[in-house]
Amino acid sequence: MKKIKVGIASFGMSGKVFHAPLLVAHPEFELTAICERSKNEAAALYSNTRIYKSLEELLNDKEIELVIVNTPDTTHYDFVRQALNAGKHVVVEKPFVFTVAEGLELIALAYEKSLLLTVFQNRRWDGDFLTVKSIIEQGLLGRVVEFRSSFQRFRNYIPPNTWKEAKNRYVGTTYNLGSHMIDQAICLFGMPKGVFARIATLRDNAKVDDYYHIMLIYPDIQVSLSAGYLMREETPRYTLHGTLGSFVKYGLDPQEEALKSGSIPGSTHWGEEPEANWGILHTEINGEVVRRKEKTIPGNYTAYYDNIADCLLRNGNPAVPAIENLKLIRVLEAAFQSQEQNKVIFLE
Repeated sequence: MKKIKVGIASFGMSGKVFHAPLLVAHPEFELTAICERSKNEAAALYSNTRIYKSLEELLNDKEIELVIVNTPDTTHYDFVRQALNAGKHVVVEKPFVFTVAEGLELIALAYEKSLLLTVFQNRRWDGDFLTVKSIIEQGLLGRVVEFRSSFQRFRNYIPPNTWKEAKNRYVGTTYNLGSHMIDQAICLFGMPKGVFARIATLRDNAKVDDYYHIMLIYPDIQVSLSAGYLMREETPRYTLHGTLGSFVKYGLDPQEEALKSGSIPGSTHWGEEPEANWGILHTEINGEVVRRKEKTIPGNYTAYYDNIADCLLRNGNPAVPAIENLKLIRVLEAAFQSQEQNKVIFLE
């Protein structure tokens, strides 16, 4: 079987927890090289993989066909450009880039070189999101009139020595978690007509934004997205209301914790949630009022790499084309404009 030879550009949390396990478990990929600049953890875990200390070394490896750019967000534009110029297909972590202009330049470069450029939007394959999508598509709530999505975290301290806390307009919760939540909203409802946002830094001594509340303006549905680092008490992950009923879901998709614990992606019961974590569907079906637990569709991050293999081996189409991800980058730009100007930013 033909295997795609892959190099991972960083072995931090993203490389160690997500990409390396997903690639190693997939029969159509070979984890050929890992770039680990300061530590020596990769060699112990993946003894048959070449270890490089710089991106330049990794890009000079002629065997590597696909590079995973999962380095700090501030490097994405430059490192994707270097990888494409080296003739490599690229998967880049979210956020893809910081501005639409940067994204258009990289997309044009990938097109010129006939290379795949796609964004790792793994949370499109979260079980709770797949369930929400299915409920909407089945019309179980009637016409959906309100959608709320929330990520709650409690971290009331500033972790030392991390780029994620370094002062930079683009390094913070909004670009980090907002990239997932806006992408999901656009998948469900399309591009909004406008954006109104409140973005703030709430923790003592914090240098980056750690809270946001973003309203996406649509003609016929109310959409609000929120996240923060000072949310100790859990609130619903998703709340949907429609003309027939409601759906409320607590908790997070279990795949990240399973990967952290060393479970093998795609193994038996992968991505399944216990019944205690299923959401509540309260609606009307065939004229009867129904209130029940709605089984969560199993999450499946491996589907993302199934699609990458299909693109590179069978001329398939990317599930997350880079040009599509520019929509969420435009919304993120508008969110910061809204915060600065204290008004709705309307999108063309």
